[in-house]
Amino acid sequence: MDAASVAFLREALSTTRWVERTRELGSRLRSTRTPGGLLLVGTPQEEPWHLAAHLDDEARMSGLAQLAPTLVRWSPPPGAAPHLAVGIDRIEAVRRGETLFVVAEDKAPVPLLERVDDARRTGATILALDGGDPELEGLAHDALAVPAQDGLFTFDAAQHLVSLAAGEARRSRSRLIDRLARLAERITGPSVSD
Repeated sequence: MDAASVAFLREALSTTRWVERTRELGSRLRSTRTPGGLLLVGTPQEEPWHLAAHLDDEARMSGLAQLAPTLVRWSPPPGAAPHLAVGIDRIEAVRRGETLFVVAEDKAPVPLLERVDDARRTGATILALDGGDPELEGLAHDALAVPAQDGLFTFDAAQHLVSLAAGEARRSRSRLIDRLARLAERITGPSVSD
């Protein structure tokens, strides 16, 4: 989905609660403190590759390095590139200040729920984008449940809107700072070196 399609989707959903909820979850993703501290995990059957790529793009465009996710995989193949070789045991090493973002359209398996519970106990922030899993949502500090339907707001659409929202505030702030700097220069004149 390209930027124009995401903008169209946002406009089409503007009268619903979905745009605000995706912005809230995107905002929570920005609270990750350090680069590499956003852990993104799916289920053994469905890894969130697409969302990882979009969050990586948003990290680059917004200048927020902490949005670049660490994709946690259930079974990375031997010899995989370092960024594709992070195994599920990384969740066991999660620390306070890190964020575990669970993306599971289907019910989260028990081994994942156990690891999420352990991560929460160590002080990690738990976020979830799911298909309506009460057990996962019960462990999450914030969760967005996307019901299975054939409407505009699909699980894929939710991933696009959340990733866009994650990088959005910084870009808006950046534009505001640029406008204020131009205004200050007009008022005080250009700076002159001695």
